[in-house]
Amino acid sequence: MTRAGVCECEEAVSSLEREPMMRVIAILLLAAGALALVYGGFSYQRETHDATLGPLKISVSENRRINVPVWAGVGLMIAGGGLLLTRKQVQ
Repeated sequence: MTRAGVCECEEAVSSLEREPMMRVIAILLLAAGALALVYGGFSYQRETHDATLGPLKISVSENRRINVPVWAGVGLMIAGGGLLLTRKQVQ
């Protein structure tokens, strides 16, 4: 077998290995975009102060919210859809 034939086989195998990974990434991007559009962001709790006075323990936690812009959610969905479509066209 010639060296060119070996290279073509190696490229075909490596592209087959990348296909499932690209599909997973595309689906994750679509899901993240949909969640960003539905929820508009996420919130989390952050403990800011702790104090212990004898048997009493006092802690203060603060709720924070991070808003995800609509354009980011739409962009994620477009990127995921683009990956799925280009993957199908390559095959």
